[in-house]
Amino acid sequence: ANTGAVSDAVDAAAAGADGIGLLRSEFLFMDRASAPDEDEQYEAYAAAARAFGSASPVTIRTLDVGGDKPLAYLPLPKEDNPFLGIRGIRLAPLRGDLLRTQLRAILRASRHGRVQVMFPMVTTYDEWVGARRLLEEAARALGVPPIPAGIMVEVPAVALTADVFAADVEFFSIGTNDLAQYTLAMDRSHPILAPQLDALHPAVLHLIDLTVRAARRHGRRVAVCGALAGEEEAVPILL
Repeated sequence: ANTGAVSDAVDAAAAGADGIGLLRSEFLFMDRASAPDEDEQYEAYAAAARAFGSASPVTIRTLDVGGDKPLAYLPLPKEDNPFLGIRGIRLAPLRGDLLRTQLRAILRASRHGRVQVMFPMVTTYDEWVGARRLLEEAARALGVPPIPAGIMVEVPAVALTADVFAADVEFFSIGTNDLAQYTLAMDRSHPILAPQLDALHPAVLHLIDLTVRAARRHGRRVAVCGALAGEEEAVPILL
C-alpha cells in the first residue's frame, strides 16, 4: 500500500495488504508551526510498524519537501524552478538535524516490525553514501541493528546509472510521477501540459526497464510508488 498517514497503514493492514511500500512521512511535518520531535515521530512510525508486525515490511520515506511542498517553518531561498531545486535528500546539507532526528525515530520504531527506510530525490551516488552513513551512525548510537535502506528512482540520472546504485542499495522504488516529469520535461502541475504527462511513455518505460535489469543483476527488489502503480492497464506492463 501507498500511505500518507498512520490510519492509512492500519486500514491497509486490515484490508490484507502485503506491507507498506511507501509511508509518506510528510504528514507529520505539514500544517504546523515547528517540526515534530523525535518522540512524536517514533510513536507514529511505531504504530505503523505494529499494524503489520514482523510479517510484512513497512517502508518509511524520509522527509520529502521542497518543490511543491514548502514548510512554513523551513524557509528556503526563492527558486525559479523549485522542482529542480532543493527537494528531498538535497535538504540534508542545509538541515541535517532534521534528517538525523527522523532517522533516529525510524530506527527506534524498527523494534516493532520490519521497518525499512527510503531516501527521496537521490541524484548522485555521493548523496546515497552520505545518507547511508547518517543511518549507520544513528544505528550505532542507538545500539539497534541496521535496517534495509533504499532509494527512490525519480531522477533519470539514477535510472541511467542504476548498476552503480544497485551494488549498494537494498531496494529501489520507482517514483513514476517525478520520473515522467523529469524525463519528458513537463511540469506535472502545469495547467496545460500536465494532462500530457504519460508515465507509460516509451522513454519512461525504458528507464524503468534499465532499473529493473540492474536490480536483477544484483539481486535487489524494485517497487513502484508513483501513480502508475494504481492504474490497472499499467500492471501487466510493469510485470
